[in-house]
Amino acid sequence: MAAPPASADAPRLPPPPAAAGDGPDQPAERSETACEDRSNAESLDRLLPPVGTRRSPRRRTTSQCKSEPPLLRTSKRTIYTAGRPPWYNEHGTQSKEAFAIGLGGGSASGKTTVARMIIEALDVPWVVLLSMDSFYKVLTTQQQEQAAHNNFNFDHPDAFDFDLIVSTLKKLKQGKSVKVPVYDFTTHSRKKDWKTLYGANVIIFEGIMAFADKTLLELLDMKIFVDTDSDIRLVRRLRRDISERGRDIEGVIKQYNKFVKPAFDQYIQPTMRVADIVVPWGSGNTVAIDLIVQHMHSQLEERKLRWDMAALASAHQCHPLPRTLSVLKSTPQVRGMHTIIRDKETSRDEFIFYSKRLMRLLIEHALSFLPFQDCVVQTPQGQDYAGKCYAGKQITGVSILRAGETMEPALRAVCKDVRIGTILIQTNQLTGEPELHYLRLPKDISDDHVILMDCTVSTGAAAMMAVRVLLDHDVPEDKIFLLSLLMAEMGVHSVAYAFPRVRIITTAVDKRVNDLFRIIPGIGNFGDRYFGTDAAPDGSDEEEVACTS
Repeated sequence: MAAPPASADAPRLPPPPAAAGDGPDQPAERSETACEDRSNAESLDRLLPPVGTRRSPRRRTTSQCKSEPPLLRTSKRTIYTAGRPPWYNEHGTQSKEAFAIGLGGGSASGKTTVARMIIEALDVPWVVLLSMDSFYKVLTTQQQEQAAHNNFNFDHPDAFDFDLIVSTLKKLKQGKSVKVPVYDFTTHSRKKDWKTLYGANVIIFEGIMAFADKTLLELLDMKIFVDTDSDIRLVRRLRRDISERGRDIEGVIKQYNKFVKPAFDQYIQPTMRVADIVVPWGSGNTVAIDLIVQHMHSQLEERKLRWDMAALASAHQCHPLPRTLSVLKSTPQVRGMHTIIRDKETSRDEFIFYSKRLMRLLIEHALSFLPFQDCVVQTPQGQDYAGKCYAGKQITGVSILRAGETMEPALRAVCKDVRIGTILIQTNQLTGEPELHYLRLPKDISDDHVILMDCTVSTGAAAMMAVRVLLDHDVPEDKIFLLSLLMAEMGVHSVAYAFPRVRIITTAVDKRVNDLFRIIPGIGNFGDRYFGTDAAPDGSDEEEVACTS
């Protein structure tokens, strides 16, 4: 089928030298580079080297090297070595939205293949591939029977849940996590378990009706129409539906002639005029894809956020400490333990021992801020006792790796069946920005009280990013408790100003940070002292900035 001429607003990129067919459309079961939620994550998913490899000498954690691959895959998880920079400003509010690309075109035109080629060519971390195929409406019993006999029109706009598509795309653009239905094309129904996707730098949304809804169009920053010959699309659809979806050839042809072809002529082909770019021959047109990627790189560069660390450092000088801060009472015992762990001559064994004691006291102190309600129990003597019991649903601990991981045993020791999540945040040494490298949170964390753990907080940048991650997973702000052994006043003010309902709990607050944003008088590099890792060649306290700021 010959395509109509593209409008002036939608430049038609030249076809490739030879018309090469691309692979069939496939529903995107997961994002190419988005962190996906795993099973209940009841235990810590530690960052271990692959089995059978030799451990290298223990070194401090540093920011990514440009020569590293953007991600590392294992059988159970994906680890991001190229971190996601902040999607919010130093005040904790959203500063920019993700760049959203719409990919439209006929059924089996090669949209998903083009999307994956764009993702590969972009070579940036944190890209979400969202397929419209996931958003088919739930069918009634009558519609299920029609679908079983190839008599239901899946190529009509009414077959899609546009309200859910729009709300999902809005949340992704805001950096929030979303739950996406998983559609079973064999049974024409949604599966019980939905997949979780996380906000990203780039969102690619593909589907036959990607440009059929006005509200949806307004959310797309770039609209690309993949134009592929109708004969090629029919052959691909036959191959896909027969081999992957269990259909017979007569049923596929019947459905194509009755629904697919008329829907393309009536609903899909006319949307070519709203496209910014028309790509002939789909993934075979590498020239067109290269031009698209170049344009996207320029757009992403314009949207790049630069944190104003100087403003963050000076914004709250001379202000009184916030009411949301609670400092463990400085008893002689607490003061004595601080004296030991701050002393540079303290051995590693003693440093670990007294740090653990402080962590236990800190966790116990933090639990007193959880909501409790009156309850009555019966003692073994048959008498009633008016007591208190936890009024929440569940407690989840989230450690900011690596230093925050050391607080997990103290939390487990006092909270039975506590769930644990992990976040890896580092500071990019070139830009000074905190970057999110790895994320693993339990399911349904939005219902829990979350204890966010890090051992030292200087600027508050990493803590702010961790809180922002939790908020984007729908954890209420007043259910987040930030715990740290030592904080600088600057970090306390930064977190409290951005998130005034987050409870901040620590054992001590030091007044200053130096020009390198390290706490003064401080405690040194907590991770290196606790884990016994090597010092940086220049003797600098690199990880305190990189992992626990």
